[in-house]
Amino acid sequence: MSGMAVSTSRSRRTRGLPAEVTSFVGRRRELAEIRSLLSRSRLVTLTGVGGVGKTRLACRIATEVGRAFPDGVWFADLGSLDDPELLPQALADVLRLHEEGGRACVDRLAEHLSGKKALVILDNCEHLLHDCAVLTEELLACAPELRVIATSRQPLHIGGERTLAVLPLPLPEAGGRPMSVDALAQVDAVRLFVERAEAVLPDFAVTEANRDAVERICRRLDGIPLAIELAAVRLRALSVRQLLERLDDRFRLLASGTRAATPRHRTLRALVDWSYELCTEPERLLWARVSVFFGGLDLDAAEAVCSGDGIAREDVVDLVSGLVEKSVLLRDEAPPGVRYRLLETIRQYGRDRLAESGEQDALRRRHSDYYRELAGQARAHLFTGAQVEWLARLRLDHANLRGALASCFEHGGPEGARAGLETAADLLYHWKTSRHVREGRRWLDRGLLAVDEPGELRARALWVDAWLALMQGDDAVAVPMLGESRRIGERLGLDRVLAYVTLFSGMASLYQGDSGPAIKMFEEALASHRAAHDEVGEVVALTRLCLAYSFEGDSARAVACGQEALEICEARGEVWHKAYALMALGIEVWRQGDSARAAAMVKQGLRFNGALDDWFGVGICLEVLAWMASGDGDHERAARLFGALSGIWQAVGTQLSVFGHLTRYHDESVTRTRDALGDPAYRVSAAQGARLTLDEALAYAVEEPASVPEAERAYEPAPSPLTRRETEISRLVAEGLSNKEIAARLVIAQRTAEGHIEHILGKLGFHSRAQIAVWVAEQGRAGDGFASGWRGVPPEA
Repeated sequence: MSGMAVSTSRSRRTRGLPAEVTSFVGRRRELAEIRSLLSRSRLVTLTGVGGVGKTRLACRIATEVGRAFPDGVWFADLGSLDDPELLPQALADVLRLHEEGGRACVDRLAEHLSGKKALVILDNCEHLLHDCAVLTEELLACAPELRVIATSRQPLHIGGERTLAVLPLPLPEAGGRPMSVDALAQVDAVRLFVERAEAVLPDFAVTEANRDAVERICRRLDGIPLAIELAAVRLRALSVRQLLERLDDRFRLLASGTRAATPRHRTLRALVDWSYELCTEPERLLWARVSVFFGGLDLDAAEAVCSGDGIAREDVVDLVSGLVEKSVLLRDEAPPGVRYRLLETIRQYGRDRLAESGEQDALRRRHSDYYRELAGQARAHLFTGAQVEWLARLRLDHANLRGALASCFEHGGPEGARAGLETAADLLYHWKTSRHVREGRRWLDRGLLAVDEPGELRARALWVDAWLALMQGDDAVAVPMLGESRRIGERLGLDRVLAYVTLFSGMASLYQGDSGPAIKMFEEALASHRAAHDEVGEVVALTRLCLAYSFEGDSARAVACGQEALEICEARGEVWHKAYALMALGIEVWRQGDSARAAAMVKQGLRFNGALDDWFGVGICLEVLAWMASGDGDHERAARLFGALSGIWQAVGTQLSVFGHLTRYHDESVTRTRDALGDPAYRVSAAQGARLTLDEALAYAVEEPASVPEAERAYEPAPSPLTRRETEISRLVAEGLSNKEIAARLVIAQRTAEGHIEHILGKLGFHSRAQIAVWVAEQGRAGDGFASGWRGVPPEA
């Protein structure tokens, strides 16, 4: 298998795992123990003090065991989630599940995971401990092949849970025999300090002159990885001796504080206090202010929200750089540009400082105002060539948008509620394209309850909410909202509102199969949108007219409407509406018998949908391609696409029935395909399609090369870096044989055996025979007992 294939396979198995941008030091014992615990239990909780490395350890083990989970490894960072009610939805977002009208999120999670062999990591559970415990217990009860790794400062305390206390990194043995400089540098805590120091000072090394100070620093920091990494950065400005002296000062200061906290908690707090005091006053102020963000931020957001009252806007970039240098802010690469985030421990510290400053309310308002304006800007750029970039930016800032909405409704009073409702309505296309339809409806419903004034804002929010409800097939809720929006629009003379109400009323009618009344409403809406110069409304109306005319057999009008919609989109560089127009026009071209041209159009739309992460649009396009394959006699392909659609619609949280008039094509094509293949062969092909991941289904539909589906890929242990002779010797080391005994067993010179062992240590990056023994045990579990044991021996619940 090529390196590229391995990378692609692993990325599909391990969705959302934070990339390792620095070396992973030590933890081989813990990794081996977690493997063992996972083979015996379905829930493993990693506990320990903040900054001890629980998240990094969970991600590393997930990467190593990913092949044992054909349905994927999924990482859910709960650190920025403050509302326990949103916990199920946060996990659904990670699993890429669309909301489904009328169904509880927990039920959808349980159904989705019930037949899957997957690993879910719930990271930073401590602030949502009870809710995480309840959700985990419910999912494990419904999904017998599911396994969960949780990281928390305390166990979840549910049945079948196995815990591993993640301790600080090993330190040199206190009072032990003196160690050489080389041996000291291989002790895990010291090795981490050295490697992070080398990132700051490339020539740094442990020497006879600094060895005592390095060892004392690591001891003072109790071997806590976060503490060590923060300290090592300070070598940019301080000598090792100066660093040690300042650590001593901090710990003495802490000794006068509370004795209730554990020593490790006191040490970490002391380190964060000390890091804070090493910052300049403007850096401290910025640290406190950026803690108001959720999940991350970019430079524009930092400048807009955090400047003023002591920080000049033009100074923000230098202050951000200073906090990055001090490892307070972490720098992440993202497609739109560089973003920054705070570790949760650092963020909570900053929030405490912000509360002490008395600026918390003001910063909360600035944050909400910024993201309210951002949502408005995104709406303004909706129908432009910048659409894709804006939608991607909103996805990256989803946690901030959620936090801003919560702040509006919880702390803003009546004006805040109006701002929240306006923001939720402006985010219409964010809710539609980022699998947050149900959450969008939740915010809109909340705002409509708080803002009962029958004005333009309420009227617009009502039709926005109604469109989201229609996407989920919830006509019973959508139609009354459209009625109220119409009444407000008529009373106030809101022509644009009335145009959208008419448009979506036509959709509701068409979904029910009433194409005649729907066409009249679409035509009326089109005329109104043209009069108002609203191109978005024009394109939506034209696309729906294309579908309706096609359904009625009026090919000339269908083609004219579809082509006009495409021309408007192309003139503006817009792609989301263009994808749907291509799908609608493709259906009509297919009905006329030109299946090759029709398929090309639908595939182009499908690529747009996939790039925008719009899996509702992906599902519609896959449906149409399945119908075309069936009509062309490629029944095996059609059956596979229909099988893939079962998973797509489940993930989206809706069904084709929301396009009610199109179900006729679906039913006819399924019947034709099943009759042509025979029921057994149809079921086999459909099952093959159902095993495709969403990405694989997309690649298969557009007929682009894709790697072997995860569901069909057998577990393969990673290739060993050792030669056959070195592997043989490593096993003898694991049996406890000495160099002399190994030489006698293999009939080789003792020096030869010693040379082989040195090569083994070098290749594996180890420094002791015990590490070789652990590695051999891990390889045995990975190749034999680990994966096969899960299949044959039911673990504890």
